[in-house]
Amino acid sequence: MTNLGILYIVPTPIGNLGDMTHRAVEVLSSVDLIACEDTRHTTPLLKHFGVEASTVSLHSHNESSKSEYLLGRLKEGVNIAVVSAAGTPLIHVPGYELVVLAREHGVQVVPLPGACALIAALSVSGLASDRFMFEGFLPSKSVARKKVLEECRYETQTVIFYETPHRILASLKDMTEVFGPLRHAVVARELTKLHEDIFSGP
Repeated sequence: MTNLGILYIVPTPIGNLGDMTHRAVEVLSSVDLIACEDTRHTTPLLKHFGVEASTVSLHSHNESSKSEYLLGRLKEGVNIAVVSAAGTPLIHVPGYELVVLAREHGVQVVPLPGACALIAALSVSGLASDRFMFEGFLPSKSVARKKVLEECRYETQTVIFYETPHRILASLKDMTEVFGPLRHAVVARELTKLHEDIFSGP
């Protein structure tokens, strides 16, 4: 019987290439296949670090079918790494279905520590970091967004959201309406990059 392959969860930099770990490069160089959220984004990164492994896409639109395919490869003894476009895989990006399938079928899943935007932002926010909750991206429409915010209204721990640049002002407006104008907020953008900015206030 063929030995099962190993599934590695490999973080990539969220901006600064210097944040790529030696171990991440070693693992990516050693695996047979790299499942990428966006191959167009990951290919230059792999080239920069001299990684020549084959890649396959694993994104939100093909996650179910590709997870089954990748499980089949793992059962054949193929070692696979999962990477997101930036940061730690599965943190609001694809990979969850594959990890569930792998674990259900006895495949070893190995996590590597590394860059994660929400943790980087929390660490410099000045907000309480002993207890926090991560809500991911808010809905794009105001009504749905306010519904999610209402669910967090009386939350006493730090609440972390992701938001796109073109929606940030609308989201802050909705937050002001739901949470009130005195609740302290921090907006962190372009973390680890040249134009990193961290804004703090009510």
